[in-house]
Amino acid sequence: MFIPFLGGDPIKRKKNLKFLGKVALLGLAVYLGAFLIQGELSQGDPLKTCIDNRETPYRISVTMELIIDGNKADIPAKIGINEGCTHTLYTISDDGVIYAEWEEEYPFEVGHFLWTWSTYHEDGFPMRDMEQSKSKIFVNGVESSDFINTLLADGQKIRAEFITKAYEESKEKDYLPDFLPPEP
Repeated sequence: MFIPFLGGDPIKRKKNLKFLGKVALLGLAVYLGAFLIQGELSQGDPLKTCIDNRETPYRISVTMELIIDGNKADIPAKIGINEGCTHTLYTISDDGVIYAEWEEEYPFEVGHFLWTWSTYHEDGFPMRDMEQSKSKIFVNGVESSDFINTLLADGQKIRAEFITKAYEESKEKDYLPDFLPPEP
């Protein structure tokens, strides 16, 4: 089999293969270096860190009620709790109580909890399926203009009302025939 960039000349082929090997090694080194650097930088990120073996004096809890397309939805237990790792935002049971812990005060947001749910729970929250312009977040009964960037504070009651894109599309369709036959 003839591969054009390797050429027919054995000397050129050997030089080209050596060059391709060096490029592959360089690419692998860059990938591994970026992976290691990202891992080091993530160690101090409260959203990506396990708190099991850390002193976490900053602790808050909020209660969230989740409404999707006008229907109450459950917030599952053990969001943010994986084998051997409890993340800074987590739930223990399905009662809607969200816990947040960290080494110092941190501006946790509703969106951080939804991200944790999507990242560290098998049934992640489908934020991409939501019509964000029609969804709302209420804090203690008052609509928040910050939507998912609403800060969490100890003792808050949050009501998150989401409208799915599919729900909006189904409301726009008319399943009735163009005309109705006259009644007998």
